[in-house]
Amino acid sequence: MSDLLSTNKSGWLGTSDEDRGAIYDFSRAYMDFITSSKTERLIVEHAEQIAREHGFRHIDEYGELHAGDKVLFNNRGKNLYLAVIGSKNIEEGLNIIGAHADSPRLDLKPQPLYQDGDFAFFNTHYYGGIKKYQWTTIPLAIHGVIVRADGETIQVHIGDDDNDPVFVISDLLPHLGRKQAQEKLTDAIKGEKLDVMVGNIPADDSDKQAIKENVMRILNNKYGITEDDFTSAELELVPAFKARSAGFDESLVAAYGQDDKVCVYASLRAMLEIENPERTAVCLFSDKEEIGSMGNTGMESHVFDTFISDLLNKLNVNRPNLLDKVFCNSRMLSADVDAGVDPLYAEVNDMTNSGLVGHGISLNKYTGSGGKYNASDANAEYVGFIKRLFRDNGVKYQFSELGKVDEGGGGTIAYILANKGVDVIDCGVPVISMHSPYEITSKFDIYEAYKGYRAFFRS
Repeated sequence: MSDLLSTNKSGWLGTSDEDRGAIYDFSRAYMDFITSSKTERLIVEHAEQIAREHGFRHIDEYGELHAGDKVLFNNRGKNLYLAVIGSKNIEEGLNIIGAHADSPRLDLKPQPLYQDGDFAFFNTHYYGGIKKYQWTTIPLAIHGVIVRADGETIQVHIGDDDNDPVFVISDLLPHLGRKQAQEKLTDAIKGEKLDVMVGNIPADDSDKQAIKENVMRILNNKYGITEDDFTSAELELVPAFKARSAGFDESLVAAYGQDDKVCVYASLRAMLEIENPERTAVCLFSDKEEIGSMGNTGMESHVFDTFISDLLNKLNVNRPNLLDKVFCNSRMLSADVDAGVDPLYAEVNDMTNSGLVGHGISLNKYTGSGGKYNASDANAEYVGFIKRLFRDNGVKYQFSELGKVDEGGGGTIAYILANKGVDVIDCGVPVISMHSPYEITSKFDIYEAYKGYRAFFRS
C-alpha cells in the first residue's frame, strides 16, 4: 500500500513473544488491582499505598520541594494527586495526566432499609449513565463507609470475598413478563425497582417489620450501627465479578469499572517509573466524572488548583498570577476510555473514525455531542506534538470519535483543564459494553496506554 495512505492494523500483528509476555504480565497485575478497587475510595486508598511504597510523600511532609521530589495529596479519600518535581522551572508548565476513579453503580439512598412482603430491601439511586436492565439478577457487593453517631467511621466490604453473601436485584420471570417485554428497554426496569434483596428471615412473628428488624440486628452485631446511621453513610453496590481474561486466546479483559479505572492503573504505573523528569509530572485521579465532575472531589472544584499552588509555594517561586501562567504553559492527556467498535452494533459508528479494540490507544481530538457541544477540541499543533511523541516512542495509536455525529456522544474532564489554558487531548483505552456491569478491553490497548502515558510524562 502507498505510504501516502494511513492504515490501522491490529496491534497484535508483529508483536514478539517477548512483547506478548510483557503485555500479559501487565494485564495480570491490572486485573488484580481492579478486582480489589471497585470504588473511588478503594482506588484512592490502594493507589496511595502503592505510591508511598515507591517513595511518594504527602505534601505536608515537605518543608521545601526540590527537583526529583515525589509528592501526593489525598482529597477526602476520593481523589488523589501525584507529582514528581522536574528540573526545569515549573513556570514552563506541567505534564498532566488525569483519569477518573468513579464508575457507574448503584448508591444506597440515605434511608435505604425497608420491608415489603417477606423481604427486606435496600432502596437505591443509580449513579451515572446505566442501562437499568443490566443490573438485575447479577451478584452485587457493597463497599463504602458508615459514620456512626459517636463519630467513628466504619468500613463496609461485603460480597467480593468468596465466603461473603452477595446481593441481588430481582426481575420478572418471562412467563409473566409479556407486558414488560413490550416496553422500551429504557422503561422495562424502573429506577425505583432497582432495590436489592437483603433478607428474608423474620426476627419473630410479632411485628410486620420483623424481617427488617432482623437485618438491623445483624448489622448492629457486626458494625454497631442503628438504622439512623445510614443517613451518614456512603454505600455503593457494584458487581461482585472478578476481572478475568476473556477469549480462547486470553487477549481481552472482562471486568467491572474499566471506565475509567483502566486509565487510572495505566497512568499510575507510568507515574511510578518517573525519576527526575525535566518538566514536573502530575498524575490525578478525580471523582464524580460520571455525574458532571461537580462537588469538592470532582474536577470542577478548586482543590487541584490549591495543590498546584502548594507546589509553587514549597518551591519558593509563587507570585501573583503564576498559577494561571503555569496552566497556560501546561499540557495534558485526559486519560478517559473510548467507545470501542462492537461489530454486532457497528451501525452506530463512523468506521473510519472509530476506536478498534486491539489497535492501540485512542486519541479523541474532541468529544461532546450534537455539533461538538460541550467538547474540548484540541488544536492541530498539540495533536501533532502528541503524534510525534507516540511515534518516536513506538506507541500504537489511532484516532476516533464517540460514534456517528448524531448518534449520541459523551464528555470527559478535558474541558475543565482546557478552560484553565492547558493544552488537552483525550487519550484512552477503547472499551466494549461501556457502563455495563462487565466491560471488555484489549490487553494490547491497555499496555499501549501505559507506554503512551510513560512517554508523555518523560517528554
